[in-house]
Order: sequence, then structure tokens, then C-alpha cells
Amino acid sequence: MSTSGLYIPPWKRNLEASTASSSTSSPADSEITQKRTWEELRRDINGVVNRLSEKNIKPLTAKLFSRNLIRGQGVLCKSLMRAQAISPNQTPIFAALISVVNTKLPQIGELLLTRLILQFRRAYRRRDRSLTLATTTFLAHLLNQSIIHEILALQLLTLLLESPTNDSVEIAVNFTKQAGSKLTELTPKGVHAVMERFRGILHEGDLDKRVIFEIERLMLIVKGQFKEYPAVSDELDLVDSDDQITFELTLDEEELDKQDVLDVFQMDEEYLENEKIWGKIRREVLGEDSDSSDDDSDGEGDTEDSSDSDNEADDESDPADPTEPVSTSLSIVDPNQKQKIDDMSAQALVNLRRTIYLTIMSSASFEECAHKLAKMTIPEGREAELVNMLIECCSQERTYLRYYGLIAQRFCLLHSRWREAFDFAFSENYDTIHRLETNKLRNVAKIFAHLLHTDATPWTCMGHIRLTQDDTTSSSRIFIKILIQEIAENLGVAKLNERFNNPAMAEVFSGLFPRDTPKNTRFAINFFTSIGLGPLTDELREHLKLQPKLIAERARKEQERLLLLKAEMSTSESESESDSSSSSSSSSSSSSSSSSSSSSSSSSSSSSSSSSGKKKKKSKSKRRKRSPTPPPQQDGDSDDEGEDDRKKEREKRREKKRRKQSEGDE
Repeated sequence: MSTSGLYIPPWKRNLEASTASSSTSSPADSEITQKRTWEELRRDINGVVNRLSEKNIKPLTAKLFSRNLIRGQGVLCKSLMRAQAISPNQTPIFAALISVVNTKLPQIGELLLTRLILQFRRAYRRRDRSLTLATTTFLAHLLNQSIIHEILALQLLTLLLESPTNDSVEIAVNFTKQAGSKLTELTPKGVHAVMERFRGILHEGDLDKRVIFEIERLMLIVKGQFKEYPAVSDELDLVDSDDQITFELTLDEEELDKQDVLDVFQMDEEYLENEKIWGKIRREVLGEDSDSSDDDSDGEGDTEDSSDSDNEADDESDPADPTEPVSTSLSIVDPNQKQKIDDMSAQALVNLRRTIYLTIMSSASFEECAHKLAKMTIPEGREAELVNMLIECCSQERTYLRYYGLIAQRFCLLHSRWREAFDFAFSENYDTIHRLETNKLRNVAKIFAHLLHTDATPWTCMGHIRLTQDDTTSSSRIFIKILIQEIAENLGVAKLNERFNNPAMAEVFSGLFPRDTPKNTRFAINFFTSIGLGPLTDELREHLKLQPKLIAERARKEQERLLLLKAEMSTSESESESDSSSSSSSSSSSSSSSSSSSSSSSSSSSSSSSSSGKKKKKSKSKRRKRSPTPPPQQDGDSDDEGEDDRKKEREKRREKKRRKQSEGDE
């Protein structure tokens, strides 16, 4: 019969113990003995938790390790959560206790954190104000003891302030008070963002006056750097920060298991072996030898402890034995055990991005951040994750912080693969710049301007820009404006003009200073003049002035080329025509000789028929004077037309001769 939860008088417990010891049928690992030791373990753990204070935490912690905490881890977590919910003022003491236990048995710290996260989810979903307040208070002090990661704290505050109500804002104010000092040390930018959200809620004025007063008081505490709420007091600072194990569990973590089975009695088939293992762990934690452990086991009054102590003494004689069971029971202690798995799934990528983000946001200076990120040994091919995360964090800021530019510059100087990654990121961000708001666009332009004016990345990336009316949008023009203005502010207009006019880089900047058409050239000149950088376009202006002359010269050369081509064609045609004209001239000469012979015969006949010599002489002289000369040979376009003209001319001459002969006869 189980007696869990029932009070048993001491005399009755002693009677049961004597009965069990006198019984020969109950061995040391029987169910009755295990139940009895389980009840004693539960009572001891509850007694230690209930008696905790700042003065007796060290001896009670040592006493707690004298019991088998691996077997009673569920009881310890349940007892701590119940006691903390009843007495929230004692939360720093409970967190200090679990911080000591977590350094030796990290599975207990992970179990407690898992149960607190699940309890917060349930309480927040049910809108249980008191339970939510107690849970967040416990988580705040676990953060102060470096048991949980700051990302969980930021997630809590973001969730509580996402849809602000009187209860959620009050819980968020209490959490910020308790954990603000540690958060300021870990992630000052996160605290700044949370306080900005509180200011926004305060300006909205939709909450009760009591809650508004709490927010105003929180602002005064933040202004005083949380002097009234230190992270850990001197009495409770029991563990060195290097020895503490931090768990990176988040609110949206899946497959969290409360392991409620650890809170109740379970029959252990290997009870004696597990007790031996715990005895060696206890000696290692408390620094005891075999004799003192035997005395403690006798003092407990357990019947099986004497046999266990003898076995422990035998095992103690072999120096090689104790290491094996200790390593078996504490296999979960190694925090780097999960990191040894080469996981290429999406979860590994998410974890990489989360680690990069937390490192960027929690570092105090750019040198510390660059050192931490460089030590992460990001594999080749994953450079874009760091580059994109850095640009994304920079774009989320209200104003540009030089912190991000210096980190990017440091990585570009480390290796060429980072320069190539930022070069590719420039073209990728320029192509998608229209998706960003104006403030994000400004920050992205300034981080690339920092890389360019410090020569961290090559200027060849600007060859991706083409400054024309058709190839740019309003967002891309704003990006180019901020980029060029930022570079000019750091380098100076004179040096920047020298860079742009470098003949070796003319091809790279041809898109930024287009010279293909007067329209594009005029657009670029107007753009740079409107942003106050007109001196950069001096050469463009000269080019635009010479543009009409160049066009006229080009037209003249084209006309000369066409005329030359036409002349060549005409000469070839004239040569062919000359051959045809030579044949036509020979035919015309033969016809003219025949006509002359006919005319001479006609003249002789007329002279013989005439009666008076004077009239013949006069007619001959007149014929000589009026006889037309043969028409010169012309280069006509057609031989037929020339032949017709000559025939008509001959007919006219013949008609005139007939008339004169008739007049002479009269």
C-alpha cells in the first residue's frame, strides 16, 4: 500500500522499518524497500526546499546532494515550482539552488526549464495572472543565474507586449525589473527595443492609471541602471559563470516533455546498480572518501546501505572503475555533445541563424562580435547567412549604426570569400530594393557605402547600376542617392570624382554615367545635380555639348560614304555605255558620207542646167555659207533618239536646197 502524500507517525515508520529488516523475504532491491526509500527521498527533498534561506543555502545544498537526485529529479523540480508559486519573494534563493545543481546535473536544470515553459504556455492561454506572474519571475531569476538564454526572455517580453492588456503589461514590467540588469549586460539593444515598446504603450494611454504609473516607475529604474534590482546578490552568487550550463530553449520549442512519470514511484529493476553509480557521483560532487561515505550510509539507518558501502569500498580500491559509471550517468553533462552532429537539415540552418542573430545583438562592441562570429567557423557556402543576417539587423534599426558597417568591414578584410559574398549581396539587394521601406532602404545603402569608401569591397559591384529613366525606380534612385552621398561625405567630392573618372574603371561606371544617347546622358546629369553632386558630371556635360558636332560629323561621314558608293556605281555604268556609244558613232559617220556624195551630185546637175554664171556663183557661195556643219557627236542616253534628230536635220536641208534651185531656175 502506497503512503504517498500521507503523514506517518515516527513510531509507525520505525515499526515498519524493523518489520522490513527482520523479514527475510524482502531483499534490498524489493518493491517494499524501494517504496520506503522513495518516501524518505521525497520527504528529504521537500524538507530542504522548505527550509531554504540565504544563510543556510550552502549546507542544505550539500545535504540535498547526499540523496539520490537523479532518481528524485522530478520531485525536486515539482517541489521548487510549488514553493516558488507560494513564496515568490524566495525565488532568488530557489534559482541559486538550481544553479548549483545544474552545474553537476544539467538534466535537472533542463527538466525544470521545460516544465516552466509549459506552465507559462498553459497559464498565459488560460489568462491565469497569478501563475503567469510567478512563472515569469522564476524564469527571470534563472536568466540572472545564466541558466536560460536571453532569447527566451526577449520572446516572453515580445509576447506579453504584442497585444497589451493591464495584466500582460504589469507582468512584463515585473519581468523587466527582475531581469533588466542581466538583459542590459547581455543585449542592451534588446532592452532598448523593449523600452521603446513601453513608451509606445504609454503614449497610447489605453491602460489603467496604475499600470501607467508602473511603466513610468520602470523607466526611472532603467534610467538608474537597475541599481535597486541587481541580477545576483553576493550571498547567492555561488557558481562561476564559466561553469554554468545555459539552455537555449525557446517558447516555440516543440516536443517538450514534462516527464510527469518522474514525480511518482516507479519500480527500478536495476536499483542496486543505480545506487552504486549515484554513490560515486556523490563522492565526486561532495569530495568525500569511502570512509566518510560509509559513515553517512550507516547514519541513514537503511538496511541496504551497509552492503552498498562494502561494494563501494571494493569499487574504490580499483582506480579505473569509478570513472566509467560516472561518465555513464553524466553523459548529458557535455554541452557540446549536440554540436558534434553534422546536421544539414533545416533545423541546423535555423540554429545557425539564431546563433548569429544572438551574437550580433548581444555583443558590446564590433570587435567582440566579429571575434565571436569568426570563432563560429561558418562553413563555406553559408557565407550568405551571416551577410544577410547582418544586413537585416542593420535595416531593422531606426537609424544607421556604424557598428554593423565595422563588422562587415572586418569580415571583408579576413578572406576573399566574404568580399565575394558582400559583392553578391549588393546586386541582390539592389534588384529587390523596391521591397524595402524608406528607413530600411537608407540603412542598407549606408552599410554598402561604408564598405565602398573603406575599400573593403571592390567598386566593381557598382557596375550593376544603370542610371536611366527606364532602368530605375523611385526606390532604386533613393538607394543610389544615399549611396553616392554617403561615399562623397566620407571621401570628398574631388577624390570621388577621380575614382569615377579613372580610365581603368570606365566600363564599370558606364551604367552610372551613360553616354549612349543624349536622353540618358541628360537624365544622369539632372540626377546628380538634384542631389547636390553636380561636379561629378563635368565630363558628361562636355560630352553632351559635343554631342551635336559628333552627330553632324557622323552624318557627314555617312553622306560621303554614300556618295563614294554612288560614284563607283556610276563609273561602272559609264564604262558599259562607252562601249555601246562607239558602235553607234561608226554607223553615223557612214550615213554622213553617203549624204555628202548625194549633195555633190545634185549640185553638179544644177550647175550644168543653169544659164548664167553669176547666178551659179552666187548660188554656190550662198550654198557654201548656208551649208550647215555636221552636228557634233553627243553622248546621249539613247542612240535611237540621235538617229531621228539627224534624219530630221537632213530632210530640212534637202527642202531648203529644193527651194533655192527653184528660185535659181526662175
